[in-house]
Amino acid sequence: MEKNLRSLLLLLALPLLTRCGGNNTDSNVQAPGAEKTAKTKVLEAGADVLQKKTPLSKVDAYLNGFHFYNGNLQGQMEAHHYVTQLNEDLHQAVMYDGNGPNAKLMGVEYIISERLFKKLPMEERALWHSHHHEVKSGTLIAPGIPDVAEHELMEKLVSTYGKIIHTWHTDRDLELPYGSPMLMMGFTKDGQLKQELVTDRDKRFKVSSAEKRTQREDIPMPQVIEGANAWEKGNVRQLQFTNQYTAPEHQH
Repeated sequence: MEKNLRSLLLLLALPLLTRCGGNNTDSNVQAPGAEKTAKTKVLEAGADVLQKKTPLSKVDAYLNGFHFYNGNLQGQMEAHHYVTQLNEDLHQAVMYDGNGPNAKLMGVEYIISERLFKKLPMEERALWHSHHHEVKSGTLIAPGIPDVAEHELMEKLVSTYGKIIHTWHTDRDLELPYGSPMLMMGFTKDGQLKQELVTDRDKRFKVSSAEKRTQREDIPMPQVIEGANAWEKGNVRQLQFTNQYTAPEHQH
């Protein structure tokens, strides 16, 4: 009965997820460019009314957490995830450096279940990270929803795996998305994530990661599947530019 009630609360809360906990984090970047003209604003207003945005309308969760560059544990940043659940085993998220109107798109994350992760070849697994510590430590949050609904969501996420690509390195004071896209990773142990990042985030969202850790003690800690978090064993993968290019073959 209690399980069914918690599931119902989560379903009731989902429509509110994209409305809560927003507009309290400014973008890290002041991008160059002229102010929008009156003509541009009119065109935007018309498009907003007339054009459908079906994929965006399917965003049903907002998560806030922290990443670091694969191979550089000190390169850490906060990320705002706007998540669409495609099915019970697959989510996709667009990520920003803030949650206000001027937030910069910083990357994407794909999230899969343990069941799907086990099917990946070992070479592919090296690109993925587990979410067990992010959930259990309380540093991954779903702002604006009741604790019972967030707990239910975290029960689902604790055993999942993520693959993150950042295209705009907004932590580096870059005005534009310079450089190669970068593979990101998630934290796996206490002491890795800079406490000042957590303290600042918690203050803005009026939450306590320490309290959330306590609230999630009853969530079972999953066993991390072999191949994930490969950086811990020195197996670091990163994207690089190359002068060589081979066009993919078309499939018919």
